[in-house]
Amino acid sequence: MAKWNIDVAHTGINFSVRHMMVSTVRGSFQNFNGVIEFDPANPVAGSVEVTIDVASINTGAADRDNHLRSADFFDVANTPNITFKSTKVEVKGDNTGKIYGDLTIRGTTHPVVLETEFLGENTNPWGAKVVGFNATTKINREDFGLTWNVALETGGVLVGKEIKIELDVEAALVTEPVSANA
Repeated sequence: MAKWNIDVAHTGINFSVRHMMVSTVRGSFQNFNGVIEFDPANPVAGSVEVTIDVASINTGAADRDNHLRSADFFDVANTPNITFKSTKVEVKGDNTGKIYGDLTIRGTTHPVVLETEFLGENTNPWGAKVVGFNATTKINREDFGLTWNVALETGGVLVGKEIKIELDVEAALVTEPVSANA
């Protein structure tokens, strides 16, 4: 089974959530690492493990990002990482499937399903093999202990419960170094 390292420079871990019941706030995480075990000829044997540095959250507003890092939300001081570890891969179509796994946020783990599309394999200009994927899922943030909110005078709440997660992943094949004695 081939091992692929997620290329942070060419990967996006993005999310969106409703704000004040009328708009959508989008954000991303800038620092993360992960490994994909993947063979296009046998995708069900694959696996994925990712660790996200929560302090790297970026919504484009420093005050909001600092609030998200606080104990009201992610509590970065005590739980600095989000992790995902796959438990099963299921093929649905020629290039589509589902990746089942355990998502841990703020020390709480729940199963999630990533609707995934394999975008293909190629060789970059430096000779490395790369693969690409898109994946999406939705979670209820309150399931993970992210319950802070404010009721609005006109009804509803400041922050929606449903978080949409979108992943655009490029990963490079890990090659074994050639021994000088070979």
